[in-house]
Amino acid sequence: MDLDVDFVRAQFPAFEVPSLAGQGFFENAGGSYTSRFVIDRLTRFYRERKVQPYGPYEASRLGGEEMDEARARLAAMLGIESDELSFGPSTTQNTYVLAQAVRQWMKPGEAIVVTDQDHEANTGPWRRLAEAGIEVREWKIDPESGHLDPSALENLLDENVRLVCFPHCSNVVGEVNSVTEITAMAHAAGAFVCVDGVSYAPHGFPDVGELGPDIYLFSAYKTYGPHQGIMVIRRALGEQLPNQAHYFNADTLYKRFTPAGPDHAQVAACAGMADYIDVLAEHHGIGGGPAERATGIHDMMRAHEVRLLQPLLDALRARNDLRLLGPDRAEGRAPTVAVALREPGIEVARRLAGHGIMAGGGDFYALRALEAMGVAPERGVLRLSFVHYTSAEEVDRLIEALEREL
Repeated sequence: MDLDVDFVRAQFPAFEVPSLAGQGFFENAGGSYTSRFVIDRLTRFYRERKVQPYGPYEASRLGGEEMDEARARLAAMLGIESDELSFGPSTTQNTYVLAQAVRQWMKPGEAIVVTDQDHEANTGPWRRLAEAGIEVREWKIDPESGHLDPSALENLLDENVRLVCFPHCSNVVGEVNSVTEITAMAHAAGAFVCVDGVSYAPHGFPDVGELGPDIYLFSAYKTYGPHQGIMVIRRALGEQLPNQAHYFNADTLYKRFTPAGPDHAQVAACAGMADYIDVLAEHHGIGGGPAERATGIHDMMRAHEVRLLQPLLDALRARNDLRLLGPDRAEGRAPTVAVALREPGIEVARRLAGHGIMAGGGDFYALRALEAMGVAPERGVLRLSFVHYTSAEEVDRLIEALEREL
């Protein structure tokens, strides 16, 4: 069964707003539209529950229950225990907090592995651990393709490596890295694994329990939700890392890495992300438990995106006046397509806006990846990114607009 895109789009109020009518949204990698379920929950919380949660009176009790519901339902979708999921203000901030915990946990002379394919959020905080005497080893991408070769990682692993950090998918290369294979390699060497899933999760929530990493990070505002960072920290690692929160929260796993008070309303609204997946599963006849339903929808989303992505890749590959970064086959990548041009990417994005195409240009905080591939960050790239609610007609309009403006 194919994804019912009309039904999908009906779950997003943005498609009914007059000011956005006729606009093709192709900067989803920077943040997705928000589902109606999330908007409704957020609005209800601010209207009816905007009090300190977990108190003895009704509004407070209901607010706390909604926050707990969000954690429990998202964790079940991701194939993990409820207390292995934490919320924070952003993935960048969450990673910084985790890096401070790792700084205290590791000893001088021990090593971590980072890549130059990442968004700066999953490489910069880890690289700063060198200030504490921790060895930082860089897993480098291929300068032509942007590919991260697992065999190159193997050469970096030894008994001193405690943590390996890499992206599920780069926000400019687009290639989907094999999390299961890489995690198994790192675990076999005695290392833990941190995966940045920010650029992958919008294309279908992963079963983190099946994939196997010890940390998995992504952003709710890119997965149809509010502006929150979501971090999975599996128990085996989470209980080893030093507490970063109030001392009296040290025994609660999901509080250990949230030093500030959570945004109650946005945490509660994250349950709307689970509502959305459940509604899609019911509409498409997908049953089973939360993780099974999420996986079924993940597969439908990916199949739809692959069908729409290949014509765009073919159109770009046929040109000799640009450089397509990452794979040119849709099956191996996310629909996040970065193009290096003879002019700054932002200039082309501005011209595309005149055709009703919303796209982005710049370095997208992936300076290390661009520099490794010989792309000047100050020129940046044109980035065209879409998700499962994008229609074939919108992709056709994008290709037509590119033909006119490139």
